[in-house]
Amino acid sequence: MQAIEVTEFGGRDVIETTDRDVPDPGPGEVRIDVAAAGVNFADIMQRRGHYQGGPSPPYVPGMEAAGTIGAVGEGVDREVGERVVAMTDAGYAESVTASAAGLFDVPESMEFTEAAGFPVQFLTAHNTLFEWGGLEEGERVLIHAAAGGVGTAATQLASEAGAEVFGTASTQEKLDLAERLGADHPINYTETDFAEEVNDLTDGEGVDLVLDGIGGDTTTESLDCLTHFGRMVSYGAASGEPGYPDTSTLLFNNYTVYGYHLGQSMQRDPERVLSAVPRLTELLTEGDLEVIVGETFPLEDAAAAHEHIENRKSTGKVVLEP
Repeated sequence: MQAIEVTEFGGRDVIETTDRDVPDPGPGEVRIDVAAAGVNFADIMQRRGHYQGGPSPPYVPGMEAAGTIGAVGEGVDREVGERVVAMTDAGYAESVTASAAGLFDVPESMEFTEAAGFPVQFLTAHNTLFEWGGLEEGERVLIHAAAGGVGTAATQLASEAGAEVFGTASTQEKLDLAERLGADHPINYTETDFAEEVNDLTDGEGVDLVLDGIGGDTTTESLDCLTHFGRMVSYGAASGEPGYPDTSTLLFNNYTVYGYHLGQSMQRDPERVLSAVPRLTELLTEGDLEVIVGETFPLEDAAAAHEHIENRKSTGKVVLEP
């Protein structure tokens, strides 16, 4: 089968197309014949060697894959041909194995390209908003990169929950998308200081919750627009730099900063992470959530997909299709 391999840590030139044996599912696993594989910024961080606990080269990247079950392992009550999507360890391939316990069914009405944008983005968004962030109806939330994969999911979920949503993005096209998905206050961070804009819009009161997947200066500046007893959930560092909250700012304002990592959380407290699944499944089945697919690339063009994200051209989910 065809698969994408990261041969060593580095730039996009370390991504190669290879031939590998079709994997056999072990006990409790299924083999998914992949129709679409999600591309995440974490894949890029892993490729660069900047992802703590990430795989060592050579490896096949990819955290989520959608397709049909091609084979089932021992003890699995599933049927060949079922449409599923799962979190995986090697999704950039024509076939991949996954735990049967972590499968999501894909309705016939949903394209596999859409399904591939569901597990990582929507679990991360729901967890950071609610299981970690404690967002409640009527509260204010600031979502950075509101037109990105997690951002588009979080904007919809926060709006559906009755929150007042502030969302940052870099272009008018992205701001329009965020607004369509439920952002009450789209903010172009390239043209204005987002903290000042938030404080102006809230008459100096600030927001109750910030979702920060950017890191760097964005983390520090986000504290300037939190209300007293406000919370921040840090779930990424797309800027390439970690954020450093000023502890004096935290203690004098009674701020709380939470860290969130989907992979580590799944290993250490899967029940907390997966408690979001029933509600997400309900919303998705009822058509109340929209998976935003920005661009699709052939599997062999994985390097171009990475470039698309790295150059901040993407909106919503970027997907590879074998």
